[in-house]
Amino acid sequence: MKNIKLFAGLFFLIAVYNLQAQKANFEVNSPNGALKVSITLADKIYYSITAGKEVLAEKNHLSLLLSDGNLGLNPKLITSKSGKVNEILKPVIPLKFSTVSNSYQYLILNFKGNYAVEFRAFDEGIAYRFITSKRGEIEVLNENFTVNFPSDYLVHLQQTGSFKTSSEEEYSHINSSVWNSSAKMSTLPILVDSKKQYKILISESDLSDYPGMFLKGTGNGVTGIFPKTPLDFGPDGDRSLKILKEADYIAKTTGTRNFPWRYFVITKNDKELIENTMTLKLAPKSELKDVSWIKPGQASWEWWNGATPYGPDVNFVSGYNLNTYKYYIDFASKFGIKYIIMDEGWAKSTTDPYSPNPDVDVHELIRYGKEKNVGIVLWLTWLTVDKNMELFKTFKDWGVTGVKIDFMDRSDQVMVNYYEKVVKEAARNQIFVDFHGAFKPSGLEYKYPNLISYEGVRGMEQMEGCKPDNSVYFPFIRNAVGPMDYTPGAMISMQPEVYRSERPNSASIGTRAYQLALFVVFESGLQMLADNPTLYYREKECTDFITSVPTIWDETIALEAKAGQYAIVAKRKGAKWFIGGITNSGEKERSFKLNLNFLKAGKSYKVTSFEDGINAGYQAMDYRRKNYDVKSNDIVEIKMVKNGGWAAVFEEI
Repeated sequence: MKNIKLFAGLFFLIAVYNLQAQKANFEVNSPNGALKVSITLADKIYYSITAGKEVLAEKNHLSLLLSDGNLGLNPKLITSKSGKVNEILKPVIPLKFSTVSNSYQYLILNFKGNYAVEFRAFDEGIAYRFITSKRGEIEVLNENFTVNFPSDYLVHLQQTGSFKTSSEEEYSHINSSVWNSSAKMSTLPILVDSKKQYKILISESDLSDYPGMFLKGTGNGVTGIFPKTPLDFGPDGDRSLKILKEADYIAKTTGTRNFPWRYFVITKNDKELIENTMTLKLAPKSELKDVSWIKPGQASWEWWNGATPYGPDVNFVSGYNLNTYKYYIDFASKFGIKYIIMDEGWAKSTTDPYSPNPDVDVHELIRYGKEKNVGIVLWLTWLTVDKNMELFKTFKDWGVTGVKIDFMDRSDQVMVNYYEKVVKEAARNQIFVDFHGAFKPSGLEYKYPNLISYEGVRGMEQMEGCKPDNSVYFPFIRNAVGPMDYTPGAMISMQPEVYRSERPNSASIGTRAYQLALFVVFESGLQMLADNPTLYYREKECTDFITSVPTIWDETIALEAKAGQYAIVAKRKGAKWFIGGITNSGEKERSFKLNLNFLKAGKSYKVTSFEDGINAGYQAMDYRRKNYDVKSNDIVEIKMVKNGGWAAVFEEI
């Protein structure tokens, strides 16, 4: 009996010891010490995020539910490893900076069960991911991404009622306490305002062979939700498929791999949201050895304006035909625009990518474009590409430089893999890709930098549905995670209370100066000029400015910024600086004093600026062009009317 009691006592002590051994605590601090992630291992893997003295998210937990076990439940720690990294990144398509300093501290926790969790702390945010080292394939039934807010936060998000979405919903702005499981879910990214000091941008990077994450509200935070893997499809028109059957898993994937990064950009200064490069810092390295053929640039686009140039120099019936497209090529060539996009209608049908519309004569246009130094970009449905992956070799033989692929509208594992399959095959044939009807950038654009832009935004093609009140959030949310094909450049501008628009006389909401500024503020490796060449010729001084704006940059500085209200951004390419400013409808007029201390000291600069005219608050096309000289110690005073803007170029004298 004594032996039994002794054995029981010993067993109890061992159990207590093992339990205490598993209740380990770790911390990872950002290099500057301002951010901290605290990890506790207990029945789950818990973590909290602190900025300064403010706890932003607490008792968050994570796990990966496989068909044969739950990684993260009752974790058994084997080893841990921590360290620091300091490196310089040089993105092939530098949307913000040509060189990026990547400094962080990391912690890798290795657990029994052949998996690990890695945390990284940057000065700009926190990230984590799962790593598995299992044999063969694994089935991921679900992933637990649970973040708890300590109080009622304000959340800016794109809500959708379905996993099938083009990510073009207007932003909603709701308190986290009322965003619960009965409300619509949201696409990524979302922006969370603690209502005290900090804002948190949540998104993901290194998304590969895995579904994109959506978020649901819990009433006191957010939780991840994922589309199941489709198994069987049925017809659904010429540009989509119906999902007839889904698996019970969200991914079937290789057992040894890195899973997508979950990241939080954290700042109390909205400017830093615009300048952040977190998607890049967590993205995989480029798979392409030769990137010399990838040429970002601007494109003239015919769809928004109805392909209807007119005027005394148009002595042909305009439309989707050879003469019209040659006119677009001539326009592009005259202003140094690298590409024209031929949207729906260049082919006989949307399902056959090999038979051009005889009225268009693609082969002659490619030849003519080469003569004029203008490349041809062809529009396609994703479904047609999926059924004809060999078209990239055919297009290369034709001389096509890029493709615009549309209507994916999904981010399940099958579709995520489709994106990668497309850009890989396109790269093999030296063709760049612009995805429309797309989810947000998630790192693939760095793995295959021939992917130079995505839509996934409520852009100008939405006409009256595209308002500055919504678009002014883009630099802080959607564009903050990667390139964005918004299609700016309207030459017919209106204030919302007098808005009327219909193709071919398409119009935008916001002032003319606002439209010019978008080319500086918004980031895209392929930046479209959406309006009619006829109007660009008529408004030549505006066109000269637009076509002088680069699409890649050496440096980006947010000068003034308040999410949802205004953004004023300075960007440098070489020795030349551009500034773009946009604002919402919240104030009749906003004034700013811009400090020019980012300019080279001792140098003088010639400024050409475009500002809202005296009547722009009603007649949105009213603007003033000015020329003057400045130095780095000068202050420039600017004004923007409601839905207005300001744009300028600074050139060394």
